[in-house]
This record gives sequence, structure tokens and C-alpha cells, in this order.
Amino acid sequence: MTWQPLDCHAHTTLSDGSLSPEELVARAHELGVRPGVADHVTRDVDPAVTSLAATRHYLDVLAPLGVAIGGEFCWHDRLWRELPDDVVVRFTHRIGSLHAIFKPGGGTIHAFRREVPAGMTPDQYMDLHVQNLLRFSLEMPVDILAHPTLLPLEFRAMPLEALWTEAREDRAIEALRRAKIAFEVSNRYRPHERFVRKVVQAGVRLSLGSDGHSLEQVADVAWPLALARSLGVKDEELYDPFAHGSRTGRFGGKPHPAL
Repeated sequence: MTWQPLDCHAHTTLSDGSLSPEELVARAHELGVRPGVADHVTRDVDPAVTSLAATRHYLDVLAPLGVAIGGEFCWHDRLWRELPDDVVVRFTHRIGSLHAIFKPGGGTIHAFRREVPAGMTPDQYMDLHVQNLLRFSLEMPVDILAHPTLLPLEFRAMPLEALWTEAREDRAIEALRRAKIAFEVSNRYRPHERFVRKVVQAGVRLSLGSDGHSLEQVADVAWPLALARSLGVKDEELYDPFAHGSRTGRFGGKPHPAL
């Protein structure tokens, strides 16, 4: 069979996307991409999959479609901690997002709200962000870190290379390596090349993700794939739960039994 890229991270009307699961599958096939659905399974996003019962329904809807069945879980939200094993193993892969980070003493700083504390400098925020990422890698049983360079609205105009110093990159990469969590090369929140190059050199697997929410976005992994190839990553080395297994999903950390 001819190899095709897998979009591990795309959204449908089961959360905040504009396409039905069936429409997402059709669009992916049009683009020569294997479809993966990873809707928001969290109480942080509206609309989203927000309960155990809704998670079971989500999995039931996707099961007949022949897609990679993922879910995007928020680090700061407790829902991922509440799902029983019989539900967790039905995902082919799970994605973790730092949509918000915990502040010392309580509360969070959210990436999509303007709530950075007054007086907090970019360097202070980044140090706290990396501390949360290290905790995330130790506590959250996921296969992929989504959009690793996503930052709060206040800081998005700043160059990523300045905020993500090499020392911060090194700490993040080592945490992902130890936890065997893949680094998503996001088409929506594009990481800088230096970071991705160092990820590859450290032996951390890359994952392709459109983070698509619309017809124009879903299954668009051309830029992530081109970047991975330019860094010498072989197509078959890109994260694929059917080939490489899941830390907690249906294949029990082992490759797909049919392979």
C-alpha cells in the first residue's frame, strides 16, 4: 500500500468543529490523508464532550467510521482523570493540551483568555509554563502533546525563538522523551524549526496535526509533513497509533495487532 499521512488531530461537530465526522472523513480522503478525529473531551471548551456518558456516545459514533479515534484532553481539567479504563482503551490515541497552566497558590492562566496576572513578565510566564509541562509529562497518560508552542494571547506576537529559549526547549524535550509522548507539528500553531529539529535529534517522535475545525483546515498536514521530511524524518517514523501503539489506548502500548 502507498503510505499516506495521518492527521491525528482534527475536530468535528461532536465538539467545536464545523464538519460532521462523515464530512471530515470525506475531506481527508480528498486530500490523500488518513482521517483522525480528536474532538475536545473536556469541560473547558464549549461545545465539547463533557461527561463520561458523552464520551461513551462519542466513541460509539466514531467506531464504525474507520478513523483514528483520538480525543483532545485539557491538562487543567479533571475529566481525563475521571474516565474508567474500559472507556480509555477505546481510543486509538489521546492528545494532551496545555490550554491553561496552574499558578502557584491556585488558579490558572488560560491561553485563550486575557488573564495573565498583572506584572507577570514573559520570562516568568515561560518558566511557569515549562514547570507545568514537566508535571503534565509525569501525570497525564497521553500519546501526543498538542500544539507544543501555544502560548497566551498576550505573548503570541513575540518571536517563539525568544520565548522558547534553548534551555526551556531542552527541559521540555527531555520530559517528552522520558514519558514517550510525541511532539505535535501543528499546522495551526506552527512550531519554530529549531525546536522541532532538536526534538528529532533527541529521538522524540513527531505527530502530524491539522488542528482543523473547518473544511479548509481539516487534514491539511502539508506544512507539518514538509517540515518533518526536511529534518530527515522518514514517513513511517511519524506517530501512528496503528503502527506504534498507544500508552493507554486500545492497543495497550503495543503496535496494532494486524501489523
